[in-house]
Amino acid sequence: MRYETLLVEIGTEELPPKALLSLSEAFTAAIETQLSEGGFEFAQVRSFASPRRLAVQVSKLSSAQPDKIVEKRGPAVNVAFDDQGQPTKAALGWARGNGIEIEQAERLVTDKGEWLLFKAEQKGQTLAEVLPEYVAQALKRLPIPKPMRWGNSDAQFIRPVHTLTMLYGAELIAGSVLEVESGNHLLGHRFHSPEGVELNHADDYEAALNQAYVIADFSKRRAAIVQQIEALAHKLGGEVLADDDLLDEVTALVEWPVALFASFDEAFLSVPKEPLIVTMKDDQRYFPLHKADGSLLPQFIFISNIESKDPSQVITGNERVVRPRLADAQFFFETDKKTPLAERVAGLENVLFQKDLGSIKAKSDRIASMAAQIATLIGADASAAERAGLLCKADLSSQMVLEFPETQGVMGMHYARHDGEGEAVATAIYEHYLPRFAGDDLPQSTEGAAVAIADKLDTLVGIFGIGMIPKGDRDPFALRRAAIGLLRIIIDLRLPLDLVELVKIAQSTFGSVLTSASVADDVLDFLLGRFRATYQEQGIAVDTIQAVLARRPTRPVDFDLRVRAVQSFRSLPAADALAAANKRVSNILAKVEGDVAREIDTSLLTDPAEVALHDALQGAQQKAKASLAEDDYEAALSSLAALQEPIDSFFENVMVNADDDAVRRNRQALLGQLREAFLAIADISLLNN
Repeated sequence: MRYETLLVEIGTEELPPKALLSLSEAFTAAIETQLSEGGFEFAQVRSFASPRRLAVQVSKLSSAQPDKIVEKRGPAVNVAFDDQGQPTKAALGWARGNGIEIEQAERLVTDKGEWLLFKAEQKGQTLAEVLPEYVAQALKRLPIPKPMRWGNSDAQFIRPVHTLTMLYGAELIAGSVLEVESGNHLLGHRFHSPEGVELNHADDYEAALNQAYVIADFSKRRAAIVQQIEALAHKLGGEVLADDDLLDEVTALVEWPVALFASFDEAFLSVPKEPLIVTMKDDQRYFPLHKADGSLLPQFIFISNIESKDPSQVITGNERVVRPRLADAQFFFETDKKTPLAERVAGLENVLFQKDLGSIKAKSDRIASMAAQIATLIGADASAAERAGLLCKADLSSQMVLEFPETQGVMGMHYARHDGEGEAVATAIYEHYLPRFAGDDLPQSTEGAAVAIADKLDTLVGIFGIGMIPKGDRDPFALRRAAIGLLRIIIDLRLPLDLVELVKIAQSTFGSVLTSASVADDVLDFLLGRFRATYQEQGIAVDTIQAVLARRPTRPVDFDLRVRAVQSFRSLPAADALAAANKRVSNILAKVEGDVAREIDTSLLTDPAEVALHDALQGAQQKAKASLAEDDYEAALSSLAALQEPIDSFFENVMVNADDDAVRRNRQALLGQLREAFLAIADISLLNN
């Protein structure tokens, strides 16, 4: 058996930069899976990806699959032979199908009977025999939403394919994929090495392409870009704005990165930095530079895909391209400032939020009303929150936001400051969109938090109120994101808010618009359901979350405290036993006909074990109640954890369902009090041992 390095490369036209990494990962995973499932032995699998190629390199790969014994079971012996011991048609047909005489069949004996058996040695296929199909199947599995055809070919792929290389050590594996024959010619850099390069051995892949001005390893190319831009930024006395998505996209756009810097007119710095950054990053894939105080420098770094003999020409070209875009931003800013935000609000009447819920103007009015009420509840400036709520959507009609939608909110903040609105109002306008995605910043001001909650609550209650409940993956109004964002704000900022009260406030602002009679319950259920996703992302066990959800606490901060307490409780030595005991208690009480008595008659407690449990429960309850008064659920559970021994003793020595009706009901009442003591925090009977 030989063991060599395998190299598979597909050479293409420029691949979509934002999809390059996912395509590469999927291609590598598919090849690796097929080799593993095919029984091939190998050591390391590496992926390579550049704008014009996807490649996989597999080291120490066996040249063939191992031989194996295949067992083919035939008919049962009592069916295979007749009463005279002659083979039946079924047996003869089976033998003929396996290419043997019936006498050559072995016997398989099990406790369920005896069968005919044929053991055949199956020779393993060589890599050369299976690889073309493996590659073809791997390419079919790639996440390609819209494959294309090219020329007169019937082949389909995300981009036209020009080369295919399947090289095992120095041996070229013949075959055709996507109507391209395998060869050892690799595409080089489009400008520095248009003639390409011949690959003579799979181990030489990276080095050969490097000679052709291609850094094939995505991570190495990315690291080279980071090193170059950081060195240039240091030289210019600035720092690069961190953006992993931009780095990945630029890495996917170039094969031979060369970092250069260019400048723009300092007059453009009179424009807020956000639209300038959007212009440079999103439109041109540049890396803006900022000073230590966060302000922009009038320079930017860009990555060229060539080593120019005259870099000044490349720099001048990029400066010429970006100047009109920055001039546009400057024009929009100066024009927008002529119309105060307050004057823009009326125009929002012509911008539709949702056909049944009215305009963005109506939404702004509702947000303003809700924000003022929420601000009062959390000790914020109600008038500032109300004003911010009214103005928070006004920048949607500005030319800047129409041109650069990513700047909504932040431009409202800048325009509010220009208009002389209070700083609390301006900040809240920006913060009301937060958090925009998982892990995003939260509002830092209480006024901003009030407006952010109001905005998200308005969308949730409004959309649910007209019966448009999200189903499956369909969530056109991003209600799940709004719900999780709302909960994050309340929990992380420790705001004293109750979801039931918030939903009532929101309902009151809609008047008679809402048509669903169950909107309050539906929204509450939806919000409570988001707790599970939120805490699962933090690594908290599902049954811990369910134990708290069973009690339906509607204050998010309270919910958080309970979850943390149950999580801590689970680390106690008594946790498993107490969870099991609560399950047992729950099952016993579920079978009781009628209501369980709430009062315990101590005169009926005769067994020492039930007396001990009663006394221990009274003491633990007193301590737990004191802790619960301070919302210290962890301390309360810790107090109840001391009940493990008396509970165990009770179940070992006491018959709950005693013959005496009064004694039986009294013992059920004792268990009922025990159960209620734990249910004041969570239903720990739902915890898995």
